[in-house]
Amino acid sequence: MSRTNFDTLLEAGCHFGHLKRKWNPAMAPYIFMERNGIHIIDLHKTVAKVDEAAEALKQIAKSGKKILFVATKKQAKQVVADKASSVNMPYVIERWPGGMLTNFPTIRKAVKKMATIDKLTNDGTYSNLSKREILQISRQRAKLDKTLGSIADLTRLPSALFVIDVMKENIAVREANRLGIPVFGIVDTNSDPTNIDFVIPANDDATKSVEVILDACCAAMQEGLEERKAEKIDMEAAGEAPVNKGKKRVTKARLDKSDEEAINAAKAAAFMKEDEEA
Repeated sequence: MSRTNFDTLLEAGCHFGHLKRKWNPAMAPYIFMERNGIHIIDLHKTVAKVDEAAEALKQIAKSGKKILFVATKKQAKQVVADKASSVNMPYVIERWPGGMLTNFPTIRKAVKKMATIDKLTNDGTYSNLSKREILQISRQRAKLDKTLGSIADLTRLPSALFVIDVMKENIAVREANRLGIPVFGIVDTNSDPTNIDFVIPANDDATKSVEVILDACCAAMQEGLEERKAEKIDMEAAGEAPVNKGKKRVTKARLDKSDEEAINAAKAAAFMKEDEEA
């Protein structure tokens, strides 16, 4: 059974591409026709691609890994924030911080800084500071929360990236490609799908179009999360220890590419810190 259907996508305007003169030839396989100078996307192919992407996202969610959603364009921000939050996934809807993936340990330090500021608030340290210092710290906390608050729970590199408008988010796509992180993307007719692992050909400018596709993908992810929860309950009922419970020795054979990149980045950061202290 399909996650979405032709009529739903048609009603949401997912078929509207860009002007013919702005097209990217690499998108030719996904274009049905040209009407009044505008390319029309083949929604039959969109349905198939949504199903393919949704199934892959379901398996990632079922494995307990994180998918990072990226959408900094105005018309997609709130939709992405709402949908990603509904499945407890991290998202970036403000400016993409350069090095977010390739320099992940530094980003984690900034996130931890928010926790440190919160600790100052809770342990009464604020009472010993001047009003000016409190104001400066509060402003810093608000700034960090705006850019990094939505990824506070992302303690390691995500297992996949879901991007709205691959042209606008090209830096995020390049970083993911460099680290071998799979990229899911809503790709319009003016974009290059070459570096996108799971291409979803559709209108990436209309809020309704983005919402319909995210509905299908997030519903699949929710199914994956529920199946994971059910399996965990069954294991506990059978008296078996959950796979992720307790400390286990992680061997190289069990690491996927994103895991290795995260560990190597952490080791490099630790080495640089030791070098500076020496």
